[in-house]
Amino acid sequence: MILKFLRLLKILRVAIRYGLDEIAISGLKVPRTAKLIDTIIFWRDISAPRGERLRMALEDLGPIFVKFGQVLSTRRDLIPLDLVEELAKLQDRVPPFPSDLAIAQIQKSLGAHPDQLFASFERTPVASASIAQVHFATLKDGKQVAVKVLRPGMKKSIDEDVALMHLAAELIGRIWADSKRLKPKEVVAEFDKYLHDELDLMREAANASQLRRNFAGSDLLLVPEMYWDYCSSSVIVMERMHGIPVSQIDRLAAAGVDLKKLSSDGVEIFFTQVFRDGFFHADMHPGNILVSVDPATFGRYIALDFGIVGTLNDFDKDYLSQNFLAFFRRDYKRVAEAHIESGWAPKETRVDELESAVRACCEPIFDRPLKDISFGQILLRLFQTSRRFNVEVQPQLVLLQKTLLNIEGLGRQLDPDLDLWKTAKPYLENWMAEQVGWQGMWQRLKAEAPRYTHILPQLPRLLHRALEQGGERPADNSDLIKTLIVEQQRTNRLLSLVIYFAGAFAIGVLGFQLYLRWQHMQ
Repeated sequence: MILKFLRLLKILRVAIRYGLDEIAISGLKVPRTAKLIDTIIFWRDISAPRGERLRMALEDLGPIFVKFGQVLSTRRDLIPLDLVEELAKLQDRVPPFPSDLAIAQIQKSLGAHPDQLFASFERTPVASASIAQVHFATLKDGKQVAVKVLRPGMKKSIDEDVALMHLAAELIGRIWADSKRLKPKEVVAEFDKYLHDELDLMREAANASQLRRNFAGSDLLLVPEMYWDYCSSSVIVMERMHGIPVSQIDRLAAAGVDLKKLSSDGVEIFFTQVFRDGFFHADMHPGNILVSVDPATFGRYIALDFGIVGTLNDFDKDYLSQNFLAFFRRDYKRVAEAHIESGWAPKETRVDELESAVRACCEPIFDRPLKDISFGQILLRLFQTSRRFNVEVQPQLVLLQKTLLNIEGLGRQLDPDLDLWKTAKPYLENWMAEQVGWQGMWQRLKAEAPRYTHILPQLPRLLHRALEQGGERPADNSDLIKTLIVEQQRTNRLLSLVIYFAGAFAIGVLGFQLYLRWQHMQ
């Protein structure tokens, strides 16, 4: 209890020192109290920009708060842009913990000392972050690996700091006028879940395995193999990857890497993950990306650190593709309709009002050449406009927008003339064609077929049972009857499709036979 109190005192001291109270003054519901606080604390220097002061305060408070700042930097839909830009500079680098602790963690998790598990184990870590650090090693069969070890005592430390964040969020919610929009309690809850997910390294290993499977045989992206016999929730062992950091452009150019191709490949990888797989690496900043210079895989991207991934369902992908295509066609009415149809905007929202707002927000973008248009900025503007109409932006799309900004920045750093639209357009158009065309209908029909083969034989019995029981206890069987009606409707649609295709096929065959007979008579 005493330690928690001392930690709270430190947080308050740091907040006062960097003027974090001044940042919140304009939003306080009690402006006189805010003015009084500002008058009493006259001795500090808060001349630096507020974003810089916030970043420095989080760095002073330690790695958990640095992580929190990094998460906040992704919430461009909620946080003012000047704060977001500064928070994006936060670096998750902390001093490494002693190698003896790493060895003890490995021995506890994997049941053996590293000297028994590996042919060699480098005790000096090659990278260290707030959650874990990495050591290089060699397996007994000669394979080079990277061993990621969870920092000891992290769960207790995280639980204590996050509990204080929850307390602060509750207080902010009560006194800050803008708290309804910024949702401090929801943001802290999201951060809490994110941190505890990251504490389980098996999640990261599973994410890497999924991404590797998605790009099996690809000539664009390499993902390290996970060695599952050496993986646990606090230690994972993966293939060691060799390459040049993507941010070291001079080294890449000297090695003969085609930077223009590398730039367009990065965009292609991202849109492939989004629109083909619905599963994307959501932490693709330059520190997590290498470029292979090995002759067998020359010029391919290498992805690292899979603690954060995003997932999109077909609904999300359809929303994105429709909005992107509508934006670039300047069809703002379709953008407004898509929002209302998706249910993200209230049903009572007037299409013309939302259309007008989107037009006013986004039309200035199109005064630039297509290659200079930022997809990430389009999404950001869309989110900002949506907020005025009580639209709650979905977390997976916020993560997508943050990743898209990373990809754009990286792509244009490699090739300032990158035309993102030209690279992305085929994926958007292909996705739309698959959704609304014959190919999409056929794929959905095949996907539903196993379900119907199971349900169809049971329908007469289930319907008979429902009718028998309906007279005795109609209220108890209302859900069953609704379910049966829904299934019957789905079955009718399926049968209609089957009849349609069968009829079309029969007509085609009959017509072809008549044509052959007519040709023979001639």
